[in-house]
Amino acid sequence: MLRYISFIAILFVSSGLSAQVKDSLPKPRILKQWTLTSDYSEERSIPLDTAFSLFNRYRIADKFSPVNASLGNYGLPLYQISFFDRISDPEKLLYSSYYPLMHIPDNAVFMNTQKPYTELDWSFGGPRETSEQTFRVRHSQNVNRFLNFGLIYDIVYSLGQYNYQRAEDKTFNFYTSYTGNKYKLYLSAGINNFKTYENGGVTNYIQLESVVPRDAEVNLGGLNKALSTFKNKNILLVQRYTLGSGSPSAKDSVAPKKQGFLGLSGTFSHIFTIETNSRKYDDSYPDAGYYDTAYVTHAYTADSLYSRIMKNTLRFDFTTNETRKFRLGGGVGIRNELSKYYHIVPVPYTFNASSSNWNKNSNVLIGRLYNNIGDKFRWTALGELYLTGYRAGDFNLNGDITKSFDWKKGRASWLVTGSIANTQPSFWYEQWGGNNFKWINSFNKEFRIDLGTEFLYPARKVEIKLNYAIIDNYTDFDTTAMPSQHTGGLSVVALYLKKDLKAWKFHLLSEVIVQKSSNIDVVDLPLLTLKEAFYFEHLFKFASTGGRLYMQVGADVTFHTLYHPYSYMPATGRFYRQEKETTGNYPFINVFLNLKLKRTRAFIMFDHVNSGFMGYNYSMIPSYPMNIRMMRYGLAWTFYN
Repeated sequence: MLRYISFIAILFVSSGLSAQVKDSLPKPRILKQWTLTSDYSEERSIPLDTAFSLFNRYRIADKFSPVNASLGNYGLPLYQISFFDRISDPEKLLYSSYYPLMHIPDNAVFMNTQKPYTELDWSFGGPRETSEQTFRVRHSQNVNRFLNFGLIYDIVYSLGQYNYQRAEDKTFNFYTSYTGNKYKLYLSAGINNFKTYENGGVTNYIQLESVVPRDAEVNLGGLNKALSTFKNKNILLVQRYTLGSGSPSAKDSVAPKKQGFLGLSGTFSHIFTIETNSRKYDDSYPDAGYYDTAYVTHAYTADSLYSRIMKNTLRFDFTTNETRKFRLGGGVGIRNELSKYYHIVPVPYTFNASSSNWNKNSNVLIGRLYNNIGDKFRWTALGELYLTGYRAGDFNLNGDITKSFDWKKGRASWLVTGSIANTQPSFWYEQWGGNNFKWINSFNKEFRIDLGTEFLYPARKVEIKLNYAIIDNYTDFDTTAMPSQHTGGLSVVALYLKKDLKAWKFHLLSEVIVQKSSNIDVVDLPLLTLKEAFYFEHLFKFASTGGRLYMQVGADVTFHTLYHPYSYMPATGRFYRQEKETTGNYPFINVFLNLKLKRTRAFIMFDHVNSGFMGYNYSMIPSYPMNIRMMRYGLAWTFYN
């Protein structure tokens, strides 16, 4: 440990001797970073994530949702503790447990920068034989003021403290954008590969009191060589052409002329997306006792699933003159969806299972309407109606109202949201074929109403969210790990609070989730979930050189009350309900030191420092205990040149 601390200290001290005053550093020359709205019709600006505060929270999954239940080490399948952060899109069922780690069209990010931008981010934890490593490289640069290219490459490589629990995740994204006055193009291509070594969990928690994690007996081990692999490839291509004079240049000092007919301008768009997903599960010893059925063969398991979803959208959007205080806009379009699914069809006691393909087609009418009044009030409504084909009768209507307030300390915003959806459950709820599981179902459409409100006051570091959902025909996996649909009504309510309290140089950052389900037999949730960070922050100034070293030292605590969590089925990769075991009432405590000098950030952290001192039932998913105490450290560099 002292060796690692000394290495970090030498790095920062040597850099500090030649550091300049913070205010004299050249500021990042990032013009813009954005993603696209859910219908890919508009850009939505997002801040560049180079934050120093709590840099020890390095996991990408925890930035998607505050608290996640996982199989132990990072990179393995997980689900969100917060119900309203969970992935409910039926097309994403196969990769819902990997979603926060993936690069897909939904979360494609684009940039426009005057100077090349590069970010390197690396972390390492634990001894070499059970180590966990993460690495990210991101680069973006412009060819000219309109054309940008960039890439992101992420690696999570975790050997795991428990036997046969390795995770190898490699994700890549290439993106480019051209943002001219009339013509705009956005292209994103993603590759996501996940390799999960399945151990089925430990056989008994009691053994953790007397043996090291690597010696704990697991349900699936070296004889099974159980392995799940998931691969996703995707492409997003958006092309937009605006009629008329196009958007005025930011450099023009003369007011733009009236655009189009009656001050209207129109944009034609073509949106193309394609995703392919494949999942394989291999087990060399199906008769080890973990599974009670072998539909194909008792010799080995080689399950395989595949899906391809291709969407083409043509739409026309209009808007009034952007310089007007009252701006009205909208759009209408048509989308065609072509889907293909494949899985093996089990044939008992043969070494070669047959396979079958299903081809699905749907046509969708889409629409959008919005109104801006000044820069402080906006409402938006989006709608989709499946007219024909596989998902005929599905619809989705959602809207939001945003109001901003300029107060003494800065701008605050209030958001009200609502949605109504009627959705065909995922194909994989209705069809599945494998050595250990098979089913053919016909489920009703899931009907869901969501209402929510959110208040943000960045100057006071306050965020409040309230969500409420009513769901009919809720579909998930029951206690036998088989698909199930609850035909009665179900409601869920959740309150989220985030606040940073500061007294002198001491900070208490609190994230609180309170949630309740009307039927805990169908959806059980912890009543209270907490993520707390208490830390001391200080700035060291080097008088001789003008350098500045920022430091944070403190503790992170994650806690939730008792509830029945989902269990995990390796053969399907699905989380399913269980009623035998509860988890919770156990704090996971991390102690950390964060440092920043110029554009370099670093952290040293003792992860789960309280393991073994407060009992051994530190699982978030039954049979899958979390990692015991280990030291982690990480570095991040950002370059603008």
